[in-house]
Amino acid sequence: MPAAAPAVRPGDPYPLGAHVREDGVGFAVRSATARAVWLVLMRPADGAVLREIRFPDAFRVGDVFAMTVPGLDQALFHYGYRVAPWPGGDGRSPVILDPYAAELAGAGPWGTRPAYRSAVPDRSFDWGEDRPPRVPPGELVIYELHVRGFTRHPGSGVAEPGTYAGLREKIPYLRRLGVTCVELLPVQEFDETDNTFTSPATGAPLPNYWGYNTVGFFAPKSAYAADTGPGGPGAELKELVKSLHAAGIEIILDVVFNHTAEGDHRGPLLSFRALDEAAHYLLGPDGSYRNLTATGNTVNANHPATRAFILDCLRHWVTEYHVDGFRFDMAAILTRGPDGAPMDDPPLLADIARDPVLAGRRLIAEATDAAGAYQVGTFPHHGRFGEWNMRYRDGIRRFLAGRPGSAVELAARVAGSPDLYPGRPTSVSVNYITCHDGFTLADLTTYERRRNEANGEGGTDGVADEDSWNCGHEGPTDDPEIRALRARQARTAFLLLLTSRGIPMFPAGDEFGRSQGGNNNAYSQDSPTSWLDWSLPHTDRGRDLFRFVRRCLAFRRATPALHRQEHAGVRAAPGADGGAAPLTVLFTDDEPHRPGAVFVAAHNGGGTRTVRAPAAPPGTRWHLFADTAAPPGRDAHRPGEEPACPGPLFTLAAHSAIALVARPHPQPHPHPHPHQEDATP
Repeated sequence: MPAAAPAVRPGDPYPLGAHVREDGVGFAVRSATARAVWLVLMRPADGAVLREIRFPDAFRVGDVFAMTVPGLDQALFHYGYRVAPWPGGDGRSPVILDPYAAELAGAGPWGTRPAYRSAVPDRSFDWGEDRPPRVPPGELVIYELHVRGFTRHPGSGVAEPGTYAGLREKIPYLRRLGVTCVELLPVQEFDETDNTFTSPATGAPLPNYWGYNTVGFFAPKSAYAADTGPGGPGAELKELVKSLHAAGIEIILDVVFNHTAEGDHRGPLLSFRALDEAAHYLLGPDGSYRNLTATGNTVNANHPATRAFILDCLRHWVTEYHVDGFRFDMAAILTRGPDGAPMDDPPLLADIARDPVLAGRRLIAEATDAAGAYQVGTFPHHGRFGEWNMRYRDGIRRFLAGRPGSAVELAARVAGSPDLYPGRPTSVSVNYITCHDGFTLADLTTYERRRNEANGEGGTDGVADEDSWNCGHEGPTDDPEIRALRARQARTAFLLLLTSRGIPMFPAGDEFGRSQGGNNNAYSQDSPTSWLDWSLPHTDRGRDLFRFVRRCLAFRRATPALHRQEHAGVRAAPGADGGAAPLTVLFTDDEPHRPGAVFVAAHNGGGTRTVRAPAAPPGTRWHLFADTAAPPGRDAHRPGEEPACPGPLFTLAAHSAIALVARPHPQPHPHPHPHQEDATP
């Protein structure tokens, strides 16, 4: 760094952020409220201030302060800004971050209090022949995971546990399982130490483990990298994306544009509050923060400046990291206007839907927020947004628990939810029974009461009623009948999920029975509670469920009837919801005359029930793919190896389901694809 103050020259007002130029580094930052802005250059080793340079007034273009500093080497400085005035006074603000910073330094190892500084990374990366897999909608299966929790457990067997590199080592497992897309919980830089609660057992601070408190929207989470040096996190994440694509697996990022880590007026001053508070946050008439997210602040997503920021951010992750799409957390916030009320036609969503850079990328909305907005089926989609289908989640859970009226609801859900998405393809419905937020599938069959005491909130956080059923005993048990029923419930849940119309999604570990001990809000549990225990697939119960799920995924992949974008023909059996009568739902391919037609029957009552399958298409006969009441190993068959059924009548055991497929008669000798062979992870 030269000792003399460098001569500066006007910069480019777009793109915003810091960018290496031929003769130095250009800086551009937007603020409609600042009268003056200073660039603060810092020493990378410790953040000590090296120099502060005021942006000359003549270098301001509209609301953008832009200048180029010649002679700067990106490896020899970190940077930030000061502005005046700012919400704390008329003088210069503390040093703030560049909201467009492509890397944030100063975070340290996981669990240490960060001293964030903006950095200019080396963006060179050899993508080779990388191309998006572009998995057809009917073949998409989303696997939701937490980067750290996926391989942090000592039993993961990877060289760099809890990192992007560790996840990359598990790609062969993802291929064996048969998923075609991973959805990562937030990987934009966040502060995991930002949690006010402490462990009731030890008194130690609890982390913000999930990461829904973004600090740097353009920067990858550095503590998820094995290489935390300059440029390391970004390069490691890109290697992960490139390797996933080479394996035919897409990657979707869970992004949080509804609130930021700044909180309300009591929170940390990071960037937006100092640069233009009213443009970036919803404020009440008295200037207080509207808290529609239960986090302290709410992003003013439809303000022109914030809309531009969000679009620039999404384009950055597509162009710089080659990601295949986004899941928008609490997306109903993105429909709200300056007064906090939902808008009929929010401009942000139209901009995202029509953006040419984002064309072809998957857009998935969580169509609710913490202030009561519930837009499942009514989210402003512009023909581009799919939805996390919470009605599907609730319908399946209620059916599995034997709730009155649940068969009729289930019939609509497994058909692709035509009542919610009329005239739209079934792929707009992302079907799930469990996700990161709530009970795992194993806990859904084990607990009716949440066990969240470890979160330090008196056990009152999380959803009080998850429509779960403990199968007759609360918590773990050695009773063989209850254990068998719980295993059957898990198989039935997966069979329904993976034969429903729409895009199936499930969280990592459900495929081998991962439990969180009844904690249904494990956002603060960086512990074995949240980590995947890789010994489970090697237990009898874990191995049996893994084999069943793997065969269901192979069956879905090999069965075009399950890929169709039209809603299926489904009905609840006559009298299914009549008081104490067993609850049964029957559904089939909507073109049952075709070979490969599928028929599924599910029964959630006690005792047995006899069902009659419809006539198989001409030249075919029904073959039994799955019976969730059958012994392990015979509960599901490899595609092409399903045994022929002797007749049209079938007996369903209590709380079970069967799936049939129409195969030509006589059945040709099967030639299973190697990908369908069973293997323990």
